Amino acid sequence: MNSIFLRIYGGMLAALVLVAMLGAGAVEMVNEKRTHQHRERLANGTFRLMADNLEHQSPIERRRALVLWGRLLGLQLELHPLEILGLDSTTRNRLFAGQIAVRELGAHSVRVYALVSETEKLVLTSDVEQISEQLARATIYLLIDELVRYPRDEQPARLAELKQDKGFGFDLRLVTLQEANLDQDQRRRVEDGDTVMALGRGGDAVHVFAGIAGTPWVLELGPLYQMNPYPPQVLILIGVLGLTLIGLIVYLLVRQLERRLAALEKAATRISRGRLEVRAPVDSADSVGRLALAFNAMTEHLQRSLGIQREMVRAVSHELRTPVARLRFGLEMLGDAESDTARDKYMTGMDNDIQELDRLLDEMLTYARLEQGAPALDFQPVDLNALIDQVMVELAPLRAQVNLLRGEYSDPPGALAVLTEAEPRYLQRALQNLVSNALRHAESRVWVSCWVGPKRCRLTVEDDGPGVPEEDRERIFRPFIRLDDSRTRASGGHGLGLSIVRRIIYWHNGKIEVSRSAALGGASFSLVWPRQQQ
Repeated sequence: MNSIFLRIYGGMLAALVLVAMLGAGAVEMVNEKRTHQHRERLANGTFRLMADNLEHQSPIERRRALVLWGRLLGLQLELHPLEILGLDSTTRNRLFAGQIAVRELGAHSVRVYALVSETEKLVLTSDVEQISEQLARATIYLLIDELVRYPRDEQPARLAELKQDKGFGFDLRLVTLQEANLDQDQRRRVEDGDTVMALGRGGDAVHVFAGIAGTPWVLELGPLYQMNPYPPQVLILIGVLGLTLIGLIVYLLVRQLERRLAALEKAATRISRGRLEVRAPVDSADSVGRLALAFNAMTEHLQRSLGIQREMVRAVSHELRTPVARLRFGLEMLGDAESDTARDKYMTGMDNDIQELDRLLDEMLTYARLEQGAPALDFQPVDLNALIDQVMVELAPLRAQVNLLRGEYSDPPGALAVLTEAEPRYLQRALQNLVSNALRHAESRVWVSCWVGPKRCRLTVEDDGPGVPEEDRERIFRPFIRLDDSRTRASGGHGLGLSIVRRIIYWHNGKIEVSRSAALGGASFSLVWPRQQQ
């Protein structure tokens, strides 16, 4: 078992290493995706605003605007026909949906695309390495240039409309100079027409302020957050802590499994030393719990089989004692016999004892074959009517004073042949045992009947004897059990007949039912099994 758990722990270690590698790769992919989305979100509003302005300009005005905006941004802005760019269908769909597209060029560089005109199919492109202060300044310039075209009372509404239509990745507000979160020096610079960048309160974001000439408004852009990929040190720490936690949890689970399997091993060791009353603990319904249940069921079967064997040995010794004693007595009396008549009498008695021993041995061997394992069964079509007739002819002479009758319960009524799949030899033995048992206990009548349905068969033997008490209807199937020991012994029974019947019908995938006969008032034994065997 130790080698098994060593392999389990080795597999756990390999799994943890694999999880760590996959985690590192997943984090890298997440960082790349976050960076891409961050750049796209920041550039979206600005490039869409430039593209919309270019759409309604002449070629000369477009060239001037590109030069001016390029200086503001510190970028090279270009217009290209859509066909020569070689964009995939996903990127094209984004552009025609009014969005920008960003393509990674390197670790810190992207190319931005924005559709200027659907009719002309012109695309504004630019290679961007850092989306930083220059982008913010250019965005402020473009927005103010758009807002000054409207009266100052309409400018807040126009800004809200631009924010919604262009999809800016940051907040835009119009505030008064007094409302702006600026110090005295920064306010003075705004009044002088400068664009001011100020850190937010937490120090992790930037706000950009610029005044609109001729109005009390100050355009505030932001907060703008820097894209900070997860640092490797933090990722390593998180990975180590995560793997440690996973390893601890898996270890505790495997440790618990190891303890449960050790308990199962301990129980198996004690059972191997002969203590069959030991049972493995069943703590839950998982695979180990089901294994423990199967183990306990196996142990109970072994204990029951050994108990049956011990009981059979005791019963056999008891059963053999009487005929052997009679044989010894007969041999002694045979030597002292003074006449041929007396000698013949003792010889006849000895022969009867030998026949009784032969019947006992036959029943013991039959029961042993049926009890120890699945016998070799050759299922064949069997005519129940013919089988019942044969058994009745063979057993009717056993008690001439008892009427052995045939019940009219066949299906269909009066059928000449009622076929079922069974092992002919064993089914005949089962019926013989039931009829013999009924003849021994009947007062005057025994009925034998059969019924065959589409799926199941029933064979019933009834008598008008004393019947079987309800509390003894399970006990009578134990080997060498007699409810009336003296009467059964006198009639030739050994207590194995019903045990053999039960095992035979068990191997036919059926069952035996015991009840009181409604017609005769005595015992009723019914064999029920499938008409067709699997």
